[in-house]
Amino acid sequence: MAPSEIVIHARYAPDGTCMEIGERPASLTPQAWFKYLYENVGESAQPLSGGRLIFRVPATDLEKHQTAAAA
Repeated sequence: MAPSEIVIHARYAPDGTCMEIGERPASLTPQAWFKYLYENVGESAQPLSGGRLIFRVPATDLEKHQTAAAA
C-alpha cells in the first residue's frame, strides 16, 4: 500500500448488503456509499474473508468522492 492511499473497509450482512463501511459521508447509508465506491473505484476493490472487502482510494481523491456521492 502506498502512503498516499486510504483503505476503506466494508463489512457485509449474511444477505449481502453492506452493514458498515469506513469514510462514509453522514448523509449516505452504508449500502449507498458502497454502491458509489464500487461504481467509481471498483477496480481497487479487494475481497477479504469473513464477509469483508476493502477499497484502496488515493488520499487526494477521497474528499472528491465523498462530495460527489453526497450530492
